[in-house]
Amino acid sequence: MTVTATPPSVFLRIAEELSVAERQVRAAVELLDGGSTVPFVARYRKEVTGSLDDAQLRTLDERLRYLRELEERRAAVLESIKSQDKLTDELAAQIMAADSKARLEDIYLPYKPKRRTKAQIAREAGLEPLADGLLGDPGTDPQAAAAVFVDPEKGVADVQAALTGARDILVERFGEDADLIGGLRERMWEKGRLVAKVRSGKEEAGAKFADYFDFSEPFTQLPSHRILAMFRGEKEEMLELVLDPHPDEEQPPGPSDYEVRIAAKFGIDDRGRPADKFLTDTVRWAWRTRILVHLGVDLRSRLRQAAEDEAVRVFAANLRDLLLAAPAGTRATMGLDPGLRTGVKVAIVDATGKVVATDTIYPHAPAKRWDESLVKLHALAKAHDVDLIAIGNGTASRETDKLAAELLTRAPELKLTKVMVSEAGASVYSASAYASQELPNLDVSLRGAVSIARRLQDPLAELVKIDPKSIGVGQYQHDISETKLSRSLDAVVEDCVNGVGVDLNTASVPLLTRVSGIGSSLAASIVSHRDANGPFRSRTALKSVPKLGPKAFEQCAGFLRIPNGDDPLDSSSVHPEAYPVVRRIVSATGLDLAELIGNTKTLKSLKPAEFVDDTFGLPTVTDILVELDKPGRDPRPAFKTATFNDAVHTLNDLQVGMVLEGVVTNVAAFGAFIDIGVHCDGLAHVSQLSRNFVKDPREVVKSGDIVRAKVLEVDTTRKRISLTLRLEEETRDRGQQQPRGGQQRGGGGQRNQRGGGGGGQQQRRGGQRQDAGGGGAMAEALRRAGYKPK
Repeated sequence: MTVTATPPSVFLRIAEELSVAERQVRAAVELLDGGSTVPFVARYRKEVTGSLDDAQLRTLDERLRYLRELEERRAAVLESIKSQDKLTDELAAQIMAADSKARLEDIYLPYKPKRRTKAQIAREAGLEPLADGLLGDPGTDPQAAAAVFVDPEKGVADVQAALTGARDILVERFGEDADLIGGLRERMWEKGRLVAKVRSGKEEAGAKFADYFDFSEPFTQLPSHRILAMFRGEKEEMLELVLDPHPDEEQPPGPSDYEVRIAAKFGIDDRGRPADKFLTDTVRWAWRTRILVHLGVDLRSRLRQAAEDEAVRVFAANLRDLLLAAPAGTRATMGLDPGLRTGVKVAIVDATGKVVATDTIYPHAPAKRWDESLVKLHALAKAHDVDLIAIGNGTASRETDKLAAELLTRAPELKLTKVMVSEAGASVYSASAYASQELPNLDVSLRGAVSIARRLQDPLAELVKIDPKSIGVGQYQHDISETKLSRSLDAVVEDCVNGVGVDLNTASVPLLTRVSGIGSSLAASIVSHRDANGPFRSRTALKSVPKLGPKAFEQCAGFLRIPNGDDPLDSSSVHPEAYPVVRRIVSATGLDLAELIGNTKTLKSLKPAEFVDDTFGLPTVTDILVELDKPGRDPRPAFKTATFNDAVHTLNDLQVGMVLEGVVTNVAAFGAFIDIGVHCDGLAHVSQLSRNFVKDPREVVKSGDIVRAKVLEVDTTRKRISLTLRLEEETRDRGQQQPRGGQQRGGGGQRNQRGGGGGGQQQRRGGQRQDAGGGGAMAEALRRAGYKPK
């Protein structure tokens, strides 16, 4: 369907949903349809859209896609019914008024081409008058009326066959009444519940789903992770799921509320008349064999849709936090990819991320060449003026951290800082085609150490080289729609990259690919041009890149930075199209550009309205003045490190009441996982994040946040740690061990791999699993909050 066919109702509906003016929506849609990206429209077309931000534009884009699909389907339905010569004015009005795909399909159901049904066969046998007669006049004797329609040549062998055919016709009619089905669906959604039972004989094999062996919860109260867990249990044939339409309370005898509603819709009432029993039995049959089945399919889809939407939202939010983690910056870094038998892989990258040295050391069992490893690390750090040591957080990470700590003690003159960083996705990157191109002469095993070092320097620039789904900050990501997840995560990466900006002369192909208006082919062309002709001196030089036309330049130029180029503005987020505005500002101040940039006092004294013209309005001029004050400002937070307790290395070192510093590694609907340096993340349940009610844990914490958490409970057998951020009574615990000195932490986030089924989320750290749940006080806290622990 072409864009021009989009009806006005679509723009109006989106405007109402976003609580903005219809003209804003129309303007944004026109720009997006014209090839503009969301980051470009949000940043550089504020006058046109009325300053719609990137979040509003993403919602607009998603809703526009859905509503256009709805319009395409509406047109197809109208054409189908029209071709059957059954389209009336009333029916057309109903179709045009349908505001969702579900409602549209309800209306279309009676007219949808289908295989010959029992009802169709009964109509062909001439039994529709019998069905109409009994429904229209319940005083009619069914047996006598049916006898008239007995005709063996038409397949109606006897009276019972005739009544069965009439019932089939009425059942189909009841099940295809759009208003009735829509109302019953909403009632079942509001009143029904999902019931799970363990399959016979699967108690041991399905132990990870034990929370759902005898489980029931209303549809409207089911959180995303529980829905996906139960669907996974069903898929693995461990659970049987039933969509029960009734509330938890016991149902009274007699017809259900749903049957009563069906009967009322068609004027059926058991008053003792001859046909009343036949009609009420038909209603019961229609409900149990057709309508309930149909609604069950619909509500399964609705549950999955809601669960997927929430899971995608959580994944996207965590990915955004991870990508926008504080960069350590241009500092020579040593990357250590820990291992036991295979050794610790070492890679040194200079301030620009270039690999300058690699090695493999064997400090741990079985080789135990500890002192030799220290000598090698010392020599490498000294030779290459290393400032930071990035340690991957996988297997043998704490052992390797101990090695690095000893290096710091033995060589204080090197002034090294060690940081534990996520190695999630490092192995994916190592084996990727891009890694082979980028590091062709480096063994696959060493590429992971390079990635670990670089992601400490700049998490965003390094993580864009990895498929977002491999970074592992989602919940049940393998159970949700691949298309939906990819589209959402790609949007997050695009927004993050363009929000931060990209150095044109150092950016990799994957990073450039995410810049507004630049695809993979054009990104490769830019890098090839850069390699052949040297660094770009100006943004306008981009126009000499093959295949980079005016539209692509318009979309990408503002997001590309050229530090120390020919024009100081090229290192800012001011778009080249707005440089004339800057020239006017410079002229008005009597200063040259170099004197004006960063001159807060002068810039704040200017009135933005004085520089508005027919092309650039107040929002753009205001943005320009802000940018001139701090050109090229990185929106990411300043780099900080967390300090792990040197006396705490394993679960056995933890004591209840300890207050430890840690890093939030992942945020789920039920709480936050926190790395406190013992290989398996602790869980701070949502009820333990704040004294106040917390609806969304991300209101309190985000991935990468450094926090202080108190240990509530330690279950060494199940490898579970319960934490709290509610430290109001910390003064009572002054005698408990406090973190002092030791391990540094920051940059790039932490590794989180969402594990298998069951009701909780899982964290894998160094081969250990931390499940959301637990026993004792922790389990009780979770139960009070409505979360079923595993």
